[in-house]
Amino acid sequence: MATPRLKDKYTKDIVPALKEQFQYKSVMQVPKLLKISVNQGIGDAVADKKLIDFGLKELSQVTGQKAVPTKAKKSISNFKLRDGMPIGVRVTLRGERMYEFLDRLIAIALPRVRDFRGVSDKGFDGRGNYTMGVKEQIIFPEITLDQVNKITGMNITFVTSAGTDEESYELLKAFGMPFANAKKNTN
Repeated sequence: MATPRLKDKYTKDIVPALKEQFQYKSVMQVPKLLKISVNQGIGDAVADKKLIDFGLKELSQVTGQKAVPTKAKKSISNFKLRDGMPIGVRVTLRGERMYEFLDRLIAIALPRVRDFRGVSDKGFDGRGNYTMGVKEQIIFPEITLDQVNKITGMNITFVTSAGTDEESYELLKAFGMPFANAKKNTN
């Protein structure tokens, strides 16, 4: 099996470019993508248990890895929510699957968003991680429109080894992440 396209791009192009840009002494200092976490909250699952099954199936199709349900941590009577009830689904991608999912997200799924002008650059958390939201799961070509029960969104978190947001931004931009407004270089 061939290595994913973005993994090759990282080792051949991105590492030398970031090493030169940030003046790293070793290639081990260059930030790398550690994992991608995809979460889908399904609040209506409190009333309809089948929505979790649909969510598990759809997220597994999109990511290529089996999704697991997330359970409520505490009971909230106003929402008819009990401790331990499934209220969402999640997947954590690492290695080859992570690079393949990132490639499909950047090249195929994001351009299918209506009125797409790029992703926001405000999703950084200060420690080099980036989170973005997707409003509809139907932007992924793996999902058949006829089988969609309910349109739900998802959060996608990119966990990097970067120490600052600037390093993480440059890493994701080098992968091809279409940020809406390019940041000004403060150097």
